[in-house]
Amino acid sequence: MQIIRNTLGRIAAIAMAIVMASLPLTRLSAQSDHNFETAKNLDIFNNLLKTVDLYYVDTIDAGKLVKTAADAMLETLDPYTNYFPESESNDLKQMLTGRYGGMGALIHFNKELHRCIIAEPFKGSPSAEAGLRAGDIIIAIDDKTFGPITDNDDTGKFTESVSSALRGEPGTTVRIKIERPGEKKQRVVAVKRAAIKSPAVTWYGMVGDKGYINLSQFTEGCAAEMHSAVEDLRQKGAKGLVIDLRGNGGGSLEEAVDIVNLFVGKGKTVVSLKGKVKASNQTLSTEHDALVPDMPIVVMVNGGSASSSEIMAGTLQDYDRAVIVGSRTYGKGLVQQTRPLPYNGVIKVTTSKYYIPSGRCIQAIDYSNRNADGSVGRIPDSLTHVFHTADGREVRDGGGILPDSIVSVDSVANIVIYLSPSMTTSQVLFDFVTDYVQRHPTVAQPTDFDISDEEYARFCTYAREHKFKYDQQSGKLLASLKKTAAFEGYDIKDEVAAIEAKLNHNEDYDFAHWKPEIKRLLNSEIMLRYYYREGAVRNALNGDKVFETAVGILDHPEVYSSILSPKNKQKTK
Repeated sequence: MQIIRNTLGRIAAIAMAIVMASLPLTRLSAQSDHNFETAKNLDIFNNLLKTVDLYYVDTIDAGKLVKTAADAMLETLDPYTNYFPESESNDLKQMLTGRYGGMGALIHFNKELHRCIIAEPFKGSPSAEAGLRAGDIIIAIDDKTFGPITDNDDTGKFTESVSSALRGEPGTTVRIKIERPGEKKQRVVAVKRAAIKSPAVTWYGMVGDKGYINLSQFTEGCAAEMHSAVEDLRQKGAKGLVIDLRGNGGGSLEEAVDIVNLFVGKGKTVVSLKGKVKASNQTLSTEHDALVPDMPIVVMVNGGSASSSEIMAGTLQDYDRAVIVGSRTYGKGLVQQTRPLPYNGVIKVTTSKYYIPSGRCIQAIDYSNRNADGSVGRIPDSLTHVFHTADGREVRDGGGILPDSIVSVDSVANIVIYLSPSMTTSQVLFDFVTDYVQRHPTVAQPTDFDISDEEYARFCTYAREHKFKYDQQSGKLLASLKKTAAFEGYDIKDEVAAIEAKLNHNEDYDFAHWKPEIKRLLNSEIMLRYYYREGAVRNALNGDKVFETAVGILDHPEVYSSILSPKNKQKTK
Protein backbone atom coordinates (compact mmCIF):
# COMPACT_ATOMS: atom_id res chain seq x y z
CA MET A 1 0.00 0.00 0.00
CA GLN A 2 2.88 2.36 0.79
CA ILE A 3 4.32 1.74 -2.68
CA ILE A 4 1.01 2.72 -4.28
CA ARG A 5 0.79 5.82 -2.13
CA ASN A 6 4.34 6.93 -2.87
CA THR A 7 3.94 6.30 -6.60
CA LEU A 8 0.75 8.32 -6.83
CA GLY A 9 2.31 11.10 -4.76
CA ARG A 10 5.29 11.30 -7.13
CA ILE A 11 2.99 11.35 -10.16
CA ALA A 12 1.00 14.24 -8.67
CA ALA A 13 4.14 16.23 -7.82
CA ILE A 14 5.67 15.76 -11.27
CA ALA A 15 2.42 16.66 -12.99
CA MET A 16 2.09 19.84 -10.93
CA ALA A 17 5.68 20.89 -11.68
CA ILE A 18 5.33 20.36 -15.43
CA VAL A 19 2.01 22.17 -15.70
CA MET A 20 3.03 25.13 -13.54
CA ALA A 21 6.32 25.64 -15.38
CA SER A 22 4.52 25.92 -18.73
CA LEU A 23 1.85 28.46 -17.71
CA PRO A 24 1.93 32.25 -17.98
CA LEU A 25 1.72 34.23 -14.72
CA THR A 26 -1.83 35.38 -15.45
CA ARG A 27 -3.06 31.82 -15.18
CA LEU A 28 -0.69 30.55 -12.53
CA SER A 29 -2.96 31.24 -9.54
CA ALA A 30 -6.01 29.50 -11.01
CA GLN A 31 -3.92 26.56 -12.19
CA SER A 32 -2.26 26.30 -8.78
CA ASP A 33 -5.69 25.99 -7.16
CA HIS A 34 -6.57 23.27 -9.66
CA ASN A 35 -3.34 21.41 -9.05
CA PHE A 36 -3.79 21.68 -5.28
CA GLU A 37 -7.28 20.17 -5.56
CA THR A 38 -5.91 17.33 -7.70
CA ALA A 39 -3.09 16.57 -5.26
CA LYS A 40 -5.42 16.84 -2.27
CA ASN A 41 -7.87 14.35 -3.71
CA LEU A 42 -5.11 11.96 -4.67
CA ASP A 43 -4.01 12.01 -1.04
CA ILE A 44 -7.59 11.46 0.14
CA PHE A 45 -7.96 8.47 -2.18
CA ASN A 46 -4.64 6.96 -1.05
CA ASN A 47 -5.61 7.24 2.61
CA LEU A 48 -9.13 6.01 1.92
CA LEU A 49 -7.81 2.83 0.34
CA LYS A 50 -5.23 2.37 3.09
CA THR A 51 -7.84 2.82 5.84
CA VAL A 52 -10.28 0.38 4.24
CA ASP A 53 -7.49 -2.16 3.79
CA LEU A 54 -6.50 -1.85 7.47
CA TYR A 55 -9.88 -1.71 9.18
CA TYR A 56 -12.56 -3.25 6.94
CA VAL A 57 -14.00 -6.37 8.57
CA ASP A 58 -13.10 -8.66 5.63
CA THR A 59 -9.93 -8.87 3.54
CA ILE A 60 -10.29 -6.70 0.46
CA ASP A 61 -9.07 -7.25 -3.09
CA ALA A 62 -7.15 -3.99 -3.65
CA GLY A 63 -6.91 -4.43 -7.41
CA LYS A 64 -10.62 -5.08 -7.79
CA LEU A 65 -11.49 -2.16 -5.51
CA VAL A 66 -9.26 0.29 -7.43
CA LYS A 67 -10.64 -0.96 -10.77
CA THR A 68 -14.19 -0.40 -9.54
CA ALA A 69 -13.30 3.09 -8.30
CA ALA A 70 -11.52 3.96 -11.55
CA ASP A 71 -14.42 2.74 -13.68
CA ALA A 72 -16.91 4.76 -11.62
CA MET A 73 -14.73 7.88 -11.85
CA LEU A 74 -14.17 7.62 -15.61
CA GLU A 75 -17.84 6.88 -16.23
CA THR A 76 -18.61 10.49 -15.29
CA LEU A 77 -16.52 11.68 -18.25
CA ASP A 78 -17.61 9.74 -21.34
CA PRO A 79 -18.08 6.08 -22.35
CA TYR A 80 -14.79 5.96 -24.22
CA THR A 81 -12.30 6.80 -21.46
CA ASN A 82 -11.46 3.44 -19.84
CA TYR A 83 -8.86 1.94 -17.51
CA PHE A 84 -7.29 -1.42 -18.37
CA PRO A 85 -5.21 -3.11 -15.67
CA GLU A 86 -2.45 -5.48 -16.73
CA SER A 87 -4.87 -8.43 -16.61
CA GLU A 88 -7.04 -6.81 -19.31
CA SER A 89 -4.30 -5.41 -21.55
CA ASN A 90 -4.74 -8.23 -24.06
CA ASP A 91 -8.40 -7.27 -24.46
CA LEU A 92 -7.37 -3.73 -25.37
CA LYS A 93 -4.73 -4.98 -27.80
CA GLN A 94 -7.28 -7.19 -29.55
CA MET A 95 -9.74 -4.31 -29.74
CA LEU A 96 -7.16 -2.06 -31.41
CA THR A 97 -5.56 -4.59 -33.75
CA GLY A 98 -8.14 -7.32 -34.23
CA ARG A 99 -5.40 -9.87 -33.46
CA TYR A 100 -5.12 -12.51 -30.74
CA GLY A 101 -3.77 -15.99 -30.19
CA GLY A 102 -6.43 -18.67 -30.14
CA MET A 103 -8.61 -21.01 -32.16
CA GLY A 104 -10.75 -18.45 -34.02
CA ALA A 105 -14.33 -18.92 -32.85
CA LEU A 106 -17.03 -17.08 -30.97
CA ILE A 107 -18.49 -18.73 -27.91
CA HIS A 108 -21.50 -17.85 -25.83
CA PHE A 109 -23.25 -19.09 -22.73
CA ASN A 110 -26.28 -21.36 -23.12
CA LYS A 111 -28.75 -20.65 -20.32
CA GLU A 112 -30.55 -23.98 -20.71
CA LEU A 113 -27.42 -26.12 -20.73
CA HIS A 114 -25.57 -23.94 -18.18
CA ARG A 115 -22.46 -24.35 -20.30
CA CYS A 116 -20.65 -22.49 -23.07
CA ILE A 117 -21.12 -23.53 -26.67
CA ILE A 118 -19.37 -22.80 -29.95
CA ALA A 119 -21.43 -20.01 -31.54
CA GLU A 120 -19.43 -19.36 -34.72
CA PRO A 121 -16.18 -20.83 -36.02
CA PHE A 122 -14.42 -18.38 -38.35
CA LYS A 123 -13.69 -19.39 -41.91
CA GLY A 124 -10.20 -20.83 -42.32
CA SER A 125 -9.54 -20.67 -38.58
CA PRO A 126 -8.01 -23.50 -36.50
CA SER A 127 -11.43 -24.24 -35.03
CA ALA A 128 -13.00 -24.67 -38.47
CA GLU A 129 -10.06 -26.71 -39.74
CA ALA A 130 -10.35 -29.00 -36.71
CA GLY A 131 -14.01 -29.64 -37.48
CA LEU A 132 -15.69 -27.72 -34.67
CA ARG A 133 -19.23 -26.59 -35.46
CA ALA A 134 -21.67 -24.03 -34.17
CA GLY A 135 -23.74 -25.69 -31.48
CA ASP A 136 -20.94 -27.88 -30.09
CA ILE A 137 -21.15 -27.89 -26.29
CA ILE A 138 -17.85 -27.31 -24.47
CA ILE A 139 -17.46 -29.90 -21.69
CA ALA A 140 -13.75 -29.60 -20.85
CA ILE A 141 -10.57 -27.86 -22.01
CA ASP A 142 -7.23 -29.63 -21.50
CA ASP A 143 -8.87 -31.99 -18.99
CA LYS A 144 -10.35 -29.14 -16.95
CA THR A 145 -14.14 -29.38 -16.78
CA PHE A 146 -16.16 -26.23 -17.42
CA GLY A 147 -19.70 -26.38 -16.10
CA PRO A 148 -22.48 -26.94 -15.76
CA ILE A 149 -22.87 -23.97 -13.42
CA THR A 150 -25.81 -23.02 -11.27
CA ASP A 151 -28.29 -20.20 -11.87
CA ASN A 152 -26.63 -18.23 -9.08
CA ASP A 153 -23.17 -18.25 -10.67
CA ASP A 154 -21.75 -15.32 -12.63
CA THR A 155 -22.27 -16.35 -16.27
CA GLY A 156 -20.09 -13.52 -17.57
CA LYS A 157 -17.16 -14.56 -15.40
CA PHE A 158 -17.68 -18.21 -16.35
CA THR A 159 -17.70 -17.38 -20.08
CA GLU A 160 -14.54 -15.32 -19.70
CA SER A 161 -12.79 -18.24 -17.97
CA VAL A 162 -13.71 -20.54 -20.87
CA SER A 163 -12.52 -17.95 -23.39
CA SER A 164 -9.21 -17.50 -21.54
CA ALA A 165 -8.61 -21.26 -21.49
CA LEU A 166 -9.14 -21.46 -25.26
CA ARG A 167 -6.67 -18.66 -26.00
CA GLY A 168 -2.94 -19.09 -25.89
CA GLU A 169 0.33 -18.78 -27.74
CA PRO A 170 0.16 -19.53 -31.47
CA GLY A 171 1.52 -22.99 -32.21
CA THR A 172 0.37 -24.55 -28.95
CA THR A 173 -2.37 -27.18 -28.95
CA VAL A 174 -5.55 -27.16 -26.91
CA ARG A 175 -7.70 -30.28 -26.45
CA ILE A 176 -11.41 -29.57 -26.23
CA LYS A 177 -13.97 -32.13 -25.12
CA ILE A 178 -17.31 -31.40 -26.79
CA GLU A 179 -20.78 -32.83 -26.96
CA ARG A 180 -22.35 -32.48 -30.39
CA PRO A 181 -26.15 -32.27 -30.64
CA GLY A 182 -27.53 -35.42 -32.22
CA GLU A 183 -24.58 -37.58 -31.10
CA LYS A 184 -24.49 -39.71 -27.96
CA LYS A 185 -20.71 -40.02 -27.64
CA GLN A 186 -18.57 -37.06 -26.64
CA ARG A 187 -15.61 -36.02 -28.80
CA VAL A 188 -12.15 -34.71 -27.99
CA VAL A 189 -10.91 -32.28 -30.63
CA ALA A 190 -7.29 -31.14 -30.78
CA VAL A 191 -6.94 -27.57 -32.06
CA LYS A 192 -3.60 -25.97 -32.86
CA ARG A 193 -3.80 -22.31 -31.88
CA ALA A 194 -2.78 -19.63 -34.35
CA ALA A 195 -2.47 -15.86 -34.57
CA ILE A 196 -6.05 -14.87 -35.32
CA LYS A 197 -6.76 -11.74 -37.31
CA SER A 198 -10.41 -10.93 -37.79
CA PRO A 199 -10.83 -9.66 -41.37
CA ALA A 200 -12.08 -6.09 -41.60
CA VAL A 201 -13.56 -6.67 -45.05
CA THR A 202 -16.18 -9.27 -44.21
CA TRP A 203 -17.16 -9.87 -47.82
CA TYR A 204 -16.79 -8.18 -51.16
CA GLY A 205 -17.88 -9.12 -54.65
CA MET A 206 -19.83 -8.22 -57.74
CA VAL A 207 -23.59 -7.84 -57.43
CA GLY A 208 -24.73 -7.43 -61.00
CA ASP A 209 -22.38 -4.90 -62.58
CA LYS A 210 -21.73 -3.11 -59.26
CA GLY A 211 -19.03 -3.81 -56.72
CA TYR A 212 -19.97 -4.26 -53.06
CA ILE A 213 -17.65 -4.13 -50.03
CA ASN A 214 -18.68 -4.77 -46.43
CA LEU A 215 -16.19 -3.07 -44.10
CA SER A 216 -16.95 -4.16 -40.55
CA GLN A 217 -14.17 -2.46 -38.58
CA PHE A 218 -11.17 -0.13 -38.85
CA THR A 219 -8.49 -2.37 -37.41
CA GLU A 220 -4.81 -2.62 -38.24
CA GLY A 221 -4.32 -3.45 -41.91
CA CYS A 222 -7.89 -2.80 -43.04
CA ALA A 223 -6.76 -0.21 -45.61
CA ALA A 224 -4.68 -2.89 -47.35
CA GLU A 225 -7.74 -5.17 -47.37
CA MET A 226 -9.82 -2.38 -48.87
CA HIS A 227 -7.15 -1.66 -51.50
CA SER A 228 -7.15 -5.30 -52.62
CA ALA A 229 -10.95 -5.43 -52.73
CA VAL A 230 -11.31 -2.19 -54.72
CA GLU A 231 -8.60 -3.18 -57.18
CA ASP A 232 -10.15 -6.61 -57.72
CA LEU A 233 -13.60 -5.13 -58.31
CA ARG A 234 -12.13 -2.59 -60.73
CA GLN A 235 -10.44 -5.39 -62.65
CA LYS A 236 -13.78 -7.19 -62.83
CA GLY A 237 -15.35 -4.15 -64.47
CA ALA A 238 -17.42 -2.71 -61.62
CA LYS A 239 -19.40 0.29 -62.91
CA GLY A 240 -19.89 1.63 -59.42
CA LEU A 241 -19.05 0.79 -55.84
CA VAL A 242 -21.26 0.32 -52.78
CA ILE A 243 -19.39 0.46 -49.47
CA ASP A 244 -21.33 -0.85 -46.47
CA LEU A 245 -20.37 0.83 -43.17
CA ARG A 246 -23.57 -0.08 -41.33
CA GLY A 247 -22.82 -1.27 -37.82
CA ASN A 248 -19.13 -0.36 -38.16
CA GLY A 249 -18.20 1.23 -34.83
CA GLY A 250 -14.88 2.62 -36.04
CA GLY A 251 -11.28 2.15 -34.96
CA SER A 252 -8.01 3.48 -36.33
CA LEU A 253 -7.99 7.05 -37.67
CA GLU A 254 -4.89 6.37 -39.75
CA GLU A 255 -6.55 3.43 -41.49
CA ALA A 256 -9.60 5.59 -42.23
CA VAL A 257 -7.37 8.23 -43.84
CA ASP A 258 -5.66 5.60 -45.99
CA ILE A 259 -9.03 4.24 -47.13
CA VAL A 260 -10.29 7.70 -48.05
CA ASN A 261 -7.07 8.09 -50.06
CA LEU A 262 -8.24 5.25 -52.33
CA PHE A 263 -10.95 7.58 -53.62
CA VAL A 264 -9.60 11.11 -52.96
CA GLY A 265 -6.32 12.40 -54.37
CA LYS A 266 -3.09 13.44 -52.71
CA GLY A 267 -2.86 16.39 -50.31
CA LYS A 268 -6.50 16.51 -49.17
CA THR A 269 -7.32 17.04 -45.50
CA VAL A 270 -9.31 14.17 -44.06
CA VAL A 271 -9.54 14.96 -40.36
CA SER A 272 -8.18 17.53 -37.89
CA LEU A 273 -7.76 16.73 -34.20
CA LYS A 274 -8.09 19.52 -31.64
CA GLY A 275 -7.62 18.97 -27.91
CA LYS A 276 -6.58 20.66 -24.66
CA VAL A 277 -2.96 19.58 -24.98
CA LYS A 278 -1.24 20.96 -28.06
CA ALA A 279 0.52 17.66 -28.64
CA SER A 280 -2.91 16.16 -29.36
CA ASN A 281 -3.55 18.60 -32.21
CA GLN A 282 -2.80 17.32 -35.68
CA THR A 283 -4.17 17.22 -39.19
CA LEU A 284 -4.22 13.99 -41.18
CA SER A 285 -4.22 14.26 -44.98
CA THR A 286 -4.04 11.95 -47.97
CA GLU A 287 -0.51 11.17 -49.15
CA HIS A 288 -0.92 9.31 -52.45
CA ASP A 289 -2.75 9.48 -55.74
CA ALA A 290 -6.24 7.98 -55.59
CA LEU A 291 -6.68 4.39 -56.80
CA VAL A 292 -10.12 5.09 -58.31
CA PRO A 293 -10.57 8.88 -58.46
CA ASP A 294 -13.64 8.77 -60.71
CA MET A 295 -15.56 5.57 -59.92
CA PRO A 296 -19.10 6.41 -58.66
CA ILE A 297 -19.46 5.51 -54.98
CA VAL A 298 -22.37 5.09 -52.60
CA VAL A 299 -21.69 4.61 -48.89
CA MET A 300 -24.33 2.95 -46.70
CA VAL A 301 -24.54 4.01 -43.04
CA ASN A 302 -26.86 3.70 -40.04
CA GLY A 303 -27.01 4.49 -36.33
CA GLY A 304 -24.31 1.90 -35.66
CA SER A 305 -21.79 3.66 -37.91
CA ALA A 306 -19.48 5.63 -35.63
CA SER A 307 -16.07 7.25 -35.24
CA SER A 308 -13.80 6.27 -38.16
CA SER A 309 -16.88 5.24 -40.15
CA GLU A 310 -18.15 8.79 -39.79
CA ILE A 311 -14.77 10.24 -40.72
CA MET A 312 -14.74 8.20 -43.90
CA ALA A 313 -18.38 8.83 -44.84
CA GLY A 314 -18.25 12.50 -43.79
CA THR A 315 -15.04 13.20 -45.69
CA LEU A 316 -16.37 11.61 -48.88
CA GLN A 317 -19.53 13.69 -48.42
CA ASP A 318 -17.57 16.89 -47.79
CA TYR A 319 -15.58 16.40 -51.00
CA ASP A 320 -18.76 15.46 -52.92
CA ARG A 321 -17.00 12.21 -53.73
CA ALA A 322 -19.75 9.78 -52.70
CA VAL A 323 -23.48 9.70 -52.08
CA ILE A 324 -24.31 8.71 -48.48
CA VAL A 325 -27.39 6.49 -48.12
CA GLY A 326 -29.23 5.11 -45.08
CA SER A 327 -29.97 6.68 -41.71
CA ARG A 328 -28.17 9.20 -39.49
CA THR A 329 -24.92 7.91 -38.01
CA TYR A 330 -24.14 7.65 -34.30
CA GLY A 331 -22.31 10.97 -33.87
CA LYS A 332 -18.98 10.12 -32.21
CA GLY A 333 -16.58 12.99 -32.80
CA LEU A 334 -14.23 12.18 -29.89
CA VAL A 335 -10.74 10.75 -30.32
CA GLN A 336 -9.00 8.45 -27.86
CA GLN A 337 -5.34 7.68 -27.27
CA THR A 338 -3.78 5.06 -25.03
CA ARG A 339 -1.38 6.14 -22.29
CA PRO A 340 0.74 3.81 -20.12
CA LEU A 341 0.14 3.57 -16.38
CA PRO A 342 2.23 2.05 -13.58
CA TYR A 343 2.39 -1.75 -13.29
CA ASN A 344 1.61 -2.30 -16.99
CA GLY A 345 -1.81 -0.70 -16.82
CA VAL A 346 -3.20 1.38 -19.69
CA ILE A 347 -5.74 4.14 -19.92
CA LYS A 348 -7.66 4.84 -23.11
CA VAL A 349 -8.48 8.52 -22.74
CA THR A 350 -10.39 11.01 -24.85
CA THR A 351 -7.81 13.62 -25.86
CA SER A 352 -9.45 15.61 -28.64
CA LYS A 353 -12.36 16.14 -30.97
CA TYR A 354 -12.12 15.54 -34.66
CA TYR A 355 -13.21 17.85 -37.44
CA ILE A 356 -13.77 16.73 -41.02
CA PRO A 357 -12.87 18.80 -44.13
CA SER A 358 -15.91 21.11 -44.12
CA GLY A 359 -14.90 22.17 -40.59
CA ARG A 360 -17.72 20.43 -38.77
CA CYS A 361 -17.46 18.28 -35.66
CA ILE A 362 -20.12 15.61 -35.70
CA GLN A 363 -20.14 14.80 -31.98
CA ALA A 364 -23.79 14.34 -31.04
CA ILE A 365 -23.59 14.26 -27.23
CA ASP A 366 -22.04 16.89 -24.97
CA TYR A 367 -20.74 14.85 -22.04
CA SER A 368 -19.40 17.97 -20.29
CA ASN A 369 -22.93 19.25 -19.69
CA ARG A 370 -24.98 16.60 -17.91
CA ASN A 371 -28.50 16.82 -16.56
CA ALA A 372 -29.15 16.88 -12.82
CA ASP A 373 -29.64 13.09 -12.81
CA GLY A 374 -26.34 12.56 -14.62
CA SER A 375 -27.92 11.74 -17.96
CA VAL A 376 -26.87 13.28 -21.26
CA GLY A 377 -28.80 14.10 -24.39
CA ARG A 378 -28.08 14.65 -28.05
CA ILE A 379 -27.40 18.16 -29.28
CA PRO A 380 -30.72 19.42 -30.74
CA ASP A 381 -30.80 20.26 -34.45
CA SER A 382 -31.69 23.86 -33.56
CA LEU A 383 -28.22 24.29 -32.00
CA THR A 384 -26.26 22.85 -34.90
CA HIS A 385 -24.42 24.94 -37.48
CA VAL A 386 -24.42 24.99 -41.27
CA PHE A 387 -21.24 24.11 -43.18
CA HIS A 388 -20.67 23.50 -46.87
CA THR A 389 -19.18 20.76 -48.98
CA ALA A 390 -16.51 21.46 -51.61
CA ASP A 391 -19.24 22.03 -54.20
CA GLY A 392 -21.39 24.19 -51.94
CA ARG A 393 -23.94 21.74 -50.52
CA GLU A 394 -25.21 22.44 -47.01
CA VAL A 395 -24.21 20.01 -44.26
CA ARG A 396 -24.49 20.31 -40.47
CA ASP A 397 -22.46 19.47 -37.42
CA GLY A 398 -23.51 18.18 -34.03
CA GLY A 399 -25.44 15.06 -34.88
CA GLY A 400 -23.51 12.50 -36.86
CA ILE A 401 -23.57 12.27 -40.64
CA LEU A 402 -26.98 12.88 -42.19
CA PRO A 403 -27.25 10.83 -45.41
CA ASP A 404 -27.86 12.49 -48.74
CA SER A 405 -30.60 9.92 -49.32
CA ILE A 406 -32.43 8.85 -46.17
CA VAL A 407 -33.94 5.36 -46.24
CA SER A 408 -36.31 4.64 -43.40
CA VAL A 409 -35.93 1.14 -42.03
CA ASP A 410 -38.61 -0.50 -39.89
CA SER A 411 -37.73 -0.76 -36.21
CA VAL A 412 -36.78 -4.23 -35.00
CA ALA A 413 -39.71 -6.11 -33.51
CA ASN A 414 -39.42 -7.30 -29.92
CA ILE A 415 -39.90 -10.94 -30.93
CA VAL A 416 -37.01 -10.66 -33.39
CA ILE A 417 -34.73 -9.26 -30.69
CA TYR A 418 -35.55 -12.16 -28.37
CA LEU A 419 -34.97 -14.71 -31.15
CA SER A 420 -31.62 -13.26 -32.20
CA PRO A 421 -28.75 -15.61 -31.18
CA SER A 422 -26.47 -12.61 -30.67
CA MET A 423 -28.68 -11.39 -27.82
CA THR A 424 -28.51 -14.76 -25.99
CA THR A 425 -31.98 -14.12 -24.56
CA SER A 426 -33.26 -17.34 -26.14
CA GLN A 427 -31.58 -20.38 -27.65
CA VAL A 428 -34.58 -21.53 -29.66
CA LEU A 429 -33.58 -20.14 -33.07
CA PHE A 430 -29.92 -21.13 -32.65
CA ASP A 431 -30.90 -24.66 -31.63
CA PHE A 432 -33.40 -24.98 -34.49
CA VAL A 433 -30.69 -24.06 -36.99
CA THR A 434 -28.39 -26.66 -35.41
CA ASP A 435 -31.13 -29.24 -36.04
CA TYR A 436 -31.67 -27.82 -39.55
CA VAL A 437 -28.00 -28.34 -40.44
CA GLN A 438 -28.20 -31.98 -39.35
CA ARG A 439 -31.15 -32.49 -41.69
CA HIS A 440 -29.68 -30.60 -44.68
CA PRO A 441 -26.15 -31.61 -45.77
CA THR A 442 -26.14 -28.81 -48.36
CA VAL A 443 -28.16 -25.68 -49.12
CA ALA A 444 -28.37 -23.18 -51.97
CA GLN A 445 -25.74 -20.47 -52.47
CA PRO A 446 -26.14 -17.22 -50.46
CA THR A 447 -27.33 -15.35 -53.56
CA ASP A 448 -30.32 -17.69 -53.88
CA PHE A 449 -31.04 -19.11 -50.44
CA ASP A 450 -34.31 -18.38 -48.65
CA ILE A 451 -35.72 -20.70 -46.01
CA SER A 452 -38.86 -22.38 -47.30
CA ASP A 453 -42.33 -21.70 -45.93
CA GLU A 454 -42.47 -25.35 -44.90
CA GLU A 455 -39.31 -25.00 -42.83
CA TYR A 456 -40.55 -21.72 -41.38
CA ALA A 457 -43.72 -23.46 -40.20
CA ARG A 458 -41.53 -26.16 -38.72
CA PHE A 459 -39.57 -23.51 -36.85
CA CYS A 460 -42.76 -21.98 -35.42
CA THR A 461 -43.82 -25.41 -34.15
CA TYR A 462 -40.33 -25.98 -32.73
CA ALA A 463 -40.45 -22.65 -30.89
CA ARG A 464 -43.84 -23.45 -29.34
CA GLU A 465 -42.74 -26.92 -28.28
CA HIS A 466 -39.66 -25.46 -26.61
CA LYS A 467 -41.78 -22.93 -24.69
CA PHE A 468 -40.37 -19.86 -26.38
CA LYS A 469 -41.53 -16.74 -24.55
CA TYR A 470 -40.63 -13.11 -24.78
CA ASP A 471 -41.52 -10.00 -22.86
CA GLN A 472 -44.02 -7.58 -24.30
CA GLN A 473 -42.87 -4.03 -23.71
CA SER A 474 -46.46 -2.83 -23.80
CA GLY A 475 -47.29 -5.21 -20.96
CA LYS A 476 -44.36 -3.93 -18.91
CA LEU A 477 -45.43 -0.33 -19.43
CA LEU A 478 -49.02 -1.15 -18.48
CA ALA A 479 -47.87 -2.87 -15.28
CA SER A 480 -45.80 0.22 -14.43
CA LEU A 481 -48.83 2.43 -15.10
CA LYS A 482 -50.99 0.32 -12.79
CA LYS A 483 -48.43 0.56 -10.01
CA THR A 484 -47.99 4.32 -10.40
CA ALA A 485 -51.75 4.95 -10.57
CA ALA A 486 -52.33 2.90 -7.41
CA PHE A 487 -49.57 4.83 -5.62
CA GLU A 488 -51.16 8.14 -6.62
CA GLY A 489 -54.65 6.98 -5.66
CA TYR A 490 -56.25 6.65 -9.11
CA ASP A 491 -58.79 3.91 -9.82
CA ILE A 492 -58.17 2.76 -13.40
CA LYS A 493 -58.99 -0.96 -13.01
CA ASP A 494 -61.65 -1.00 -15.72
CA GLU A 495 -59.50 0.88 -18.21
CA VAL A 496 -56.51 -1.37 -17.52
CA ALA A 497 -58.64 -4.50 -17.92
CA ALA A 498 -59.84 -3.26 -21.31
CA ILE A 499 -56.28 -2.63 -22.47
CA GLU A 500 -55.08 -6.00 -21.14
CA ALA A 501 -57.77 -7.72 -23.18
CA LYS A 502 -56.36 -6.12 -26.34
CA LEU A 503 -52.77 -6.96 -25.40
CA ASN A 504 -53.38 -10.69 -25.31
CA HIS A 505 -50.06 -12.45 -25.90
CA ASN A 506 -50.54 -14.30 -29.19
CA GLU A 507 -47.41 -16.04 -30.51
CA ASP A 508 -49.28 -17.38 -33.55
CA TYR A 509 -50.13 -13.83 -34.62
CA ASP A 510 -46.59 -12.57 -33.97
CA PHE A 511 -44.95 -15.41 -35.90
CA ALA A 512 -47.25 -14.70 -38.85
CA HIS A 513 -47.05 -10.90 -38.65
CA TRP A 514 -43.26 -10.76 -38.33
CA LYS A 515 -42.57 -13.65 -40.71
CA PRO A 516 -40.35 -11.69 -43.18
CA GLU A 517 -38.13 -10.35 -40.37
CA ILE A 518 -37.87 -13.73 -38.62
CA LYS A 519 -37.07 -15.47 -41.93
CA ARG A 520 -34.23 -13.02 -42.52
CA LEU A 521 -32.88 -13.89 -39.08
CA LEU A 522 -33.12 -17.60 -39.84
CA ASN A 523 -31.47 -17.10 -43.23
CA SER A 524 -28.57 -15.26 -41.62
CA GLU A 525 -27.92 -17.94 -39.00
CA ILE A 526 -28.18 -20.73 -41.58
CA MET A 527 -25.74 -18.96 -43.91
CA LEU A 528 -23.27 -18.60 -41.02
CA ARG A 529 -23.25 -22.37 -40.63
CA TYR A 530 -22.67 -23.21 -44.31
CA TYR A 531 -20.84 -20.21 -45.75
CA TYR A 532 -19.54 -18.41 -42.67
CA ARG A 533 -19.96 -14.70 -42.09
CA GLU A 534 -19.32 -13.72 -45.70
CA GLY A 535 -22.24 -15.88 -46.76
CA ALA A 536 -24.51 -14.23 -44.20
CA VAL A 537 -23.49 -10.77 -45.46
CA ARG A 538 -24.16 -11.67 -49.10
CA ASN A 539 -27.50 -13.29 -48.35
CA ALA A 540 -28.63 -10.29 -46.28
CA LEU A 541 -28.44 -8.09 -49.39
CA ASN A 542 -31.43 -9.94 -50.82
CA GLY A 543 -34.38 -7.63 -50.21
CA ASP A 544 -32.22 -5.01 -48.42
CA LYS A 545 -34.01 -1.67 -48.97
CA VAL A 546 -30.93 0.44 -48.31
CA PHE A 547 -28.81 -1.60 -50.72
CA GLU A 548 -31.52 -1.47 -53.37
CA THR A 549 -31.61 2.32 -53.00
CA ALA A 550 -27.82 2.51 -53.34
CA VAL A 551 -27.81 0.41 -56.51
CA GLY A 552 -30.71 2.44 -57.89
CA ILE A 553 -28.72 5.65 -57.50
CA LEU A 554 -25.70 4.11 -59.26
CA ASP A 555 -27.97 2.81 -62.03
CA HIS A 556 -29.05 6.37 -62.82
CA PRO A 557 -26.00 8.62 -63.32
CA GLU A 558 -28.22 11.69 -63.62
CA VAL A 559 -29.64 11.03 -60.14
CA TYR A 560 -26.13 10.43 -58.75
CA SER A 561 -24.88 13.70 -60.25
CA SER A 562 -27.91 15.72 -59.15
CA ILE A 563 -27.39 14.66 -55.53
CA LEU A 564 -23.73 15.66 -55.51
CA SER A 565 -24.15 18.82 -57.59
CA PRO A 566 -27.70 20.16 -57.20
CA LYS A 567 -28.64 23.02 -59.51
CA ASN A 568 -29.75 25.29 -56.68
CA LYS A 569 -26.76 24.66 -54.45
CA GLN A 570 -25.68 27.35 -52.00
CA LYS A 571 -22.08 28.37 -52.64
CA THR A 572 -19.69 28.95 -49.77
CA LYS A 573 -19.25 32.65 -49.10
